[in-house]
Amino acid sequence: MSITRRAFMKGGAIAMVGTSVIPSFLTRAVFAESLSATTAGKKRIVVLFQRGAADGLNIVVPHAEETYYRLRPTINIPRPGANGQSCIDLDGQFGLHPAMSAFKPLWDNKQLAIIHATGSPDNTRSHFDAQDYMESGTPGIKSTDDGWLNRSLQRENKDQKEKLSPFRAIALGTQLPRALAGSQPAVAISNIQDFGVGGRNGGAVAQSLGNSFESMYSHSVDSVLHGTGNETFDAVKMLKAADPAKYQPAAAANYPRGRFGDSLKQVAQLIKADLGVEVAFADIGGWDHHVNEGNTQGQLANLTREFSQSILAFWNDIGDLGEQTVLVTMSEFGRTARENGTRGTDHGHANVMFVLGGPVKGGKVYGRWPGLDDRHLYEGRDLDVTTDFRTVLSESLTTHMGVKNLDTVFPGFNQPKNGPLGFLG
Repeated sequence: MSITRRAFMKGGAIAMVGTSVIPSFLTRAVFAESLSATTAGKKRIVVLFQRGAADGLNIVVPHAEETYYRLRPTINIPRPGANGQSCIDLDGQFGLHPAMSAFKPLWDNKQLAIIHATGSPDNTRSHFDAQDYMESGTPGIKSTDDGWLNRSLQRENKDQKEKLSPFRAIALGTQLPRALAGSQPAVAISNIQDFGVGGRNGGAVAQSLGNSFESMYSHSVDSVLHGTGNETFDAVKMLKAADPAKYQPAAAANYPRGRFGDSLKQVAQLIKADLGVEVAFADIGGWDHHVNEGNTQGQLANLTREFSQSILAFWNDIGDLGEQTVLVTMSEFGRTARENGTRGTDHGHANVMFVLGGPVKGGKVYGRWPGLDDRHLYEGRDLDVTTDFRTVLSESLTTHMGVKNLDTVFPGFNQPKNGPLGFLG
């Protein structure tokens, strides 16, 4: 059930009866029209991080390339066929892993775009460093304090900040991800049901309904939130008013069991509750398949099934709100083009990104495919990066979110001379 802002305001006012301290949230509620003006028709971006370095070559398969099958004799995904144990053809050159059949209707409806051979120009094969570089948005530079997603929230009109919802930037988890660290307020929510709110340096702070305002206030102050305890309390009050225990996803939203599906369900819930969400972040781990990766069945198949089904459920859940929503996926790097001796893959370079949304010009694989012949492989072993991941993120931020300060969001990055890829209308 969608919780409207009007219903929320009413519930919030009732909940505050008998409280001797009036937080800033209640003050804003009195001026509901002013706050509503900042959330009506608001565009939003959802960023999903595949931690562990996903195998982009077995997720979006270059089935037209014979070299792919030569390099992966035991873990390749067979060419398109009718037996359900082969890749799902997209355009005659690329195909989806069969466990990702949930993505096919999104592709057919031209809501899903694929950018292959994407990644970071930095050549590190360290998970920690690569994730840090991609979340900071400054590959190769370890001294960056904040994240690209937080910097994208900066606005030229500083006065507007007072009107923004405490749920403007959210992450599902016990702490803020690197991408959301910075000067702009953001909250991490471990579980809506428990009203868990945490910061990057502190774990979850679970607040029960019976806790006093003073208790919530004293436990909520966190340097990463960059606001007063009142701001965090505002978020807790808003969650309480939305009554998350009674939330029911849309009929077509069949979330698979597990942490990732649950995270996306909660993101959908917060968006549908009209709480002013502009940026949301969630992640899914387990992509580091050095041993027994599998092909149409196995570890990768199980994970890609959960990944794609969760995203489809989210998309079905938010319904018409998808017209103002863009979802982007990313992973720190790809896997080696050749399978290793234990029927897995090792740390590679380029990968694949998905972009889903109402404004997306989908049904197309974007970017330049470099090929898998030996002369085209990066360092003789990996798919080469032909599209910087910041190119994909920049188009999502400028074309969809209206961000103008790209030099601040991605300092030192030279945008492509031939312009954006064009996956957004």
